[in-house]
Amino acid sequence: MDFIEEGKAMAVKTIRKIGDPILRKISEKVDKVDKEILKVVRDMKDTIVVDDYSAVGLAAVQIGVLKRIIVINYGKIEVYINPEIKVINNDEEEAHEGCLSLYSIGCMLKRPKKIKVSAMTLKGRNVSFEAEGMLARIFLHENDHLDGKLFIDYLDKETKREIMVKISQKN
Repeated sequence: MDFIEEGKAMAVKTIRKIGDPILRKISEKVDKVDKEILKVVRDMKDTIVVDDYSAVGLAAVQIGVLKRIIVINYGKIEVYINPEIKVINNDEEEAHEGCLSLYSIGCMLKRPKKIKVSAMTLKGRNVSFEAEGMLARIFLHENDHLDGKLFIDYLDKETKREIMVKISQKN
């Protein structure tokens, strides 16, 4: 779907939904930032800001591109290429988590509280920093997408069944 904003065409992509086999594939590492990667990033940025989605994170695989790219929309929009996550300690916190690929349906989920993120920027610069709380959750969620995982994979059978019923009602 394309929109015109301030004289430029926006490439808002359709979010791939649960059941689409691409969501279960492992994304490929980005070797270099070229025109193709820049276009994917533009499409991701255009998609993440659409009111229908208003997401805090998006992985390239969610728009059908198997590349290790995530866009975070938490205070400002930032792009991370080939992100790697390391859990700093075993402390966890429970919070509500949803996903565009699951029709924005969510539930409470425990995740590590504090992580270390290492990634490359669009300019090819390597960055490394700690993230905690909601920001850590966003990185963990989006990085899972790059590894072919969905947050429902962490749920007990009963909770997962409840989520799947809600999803089936959206179809």
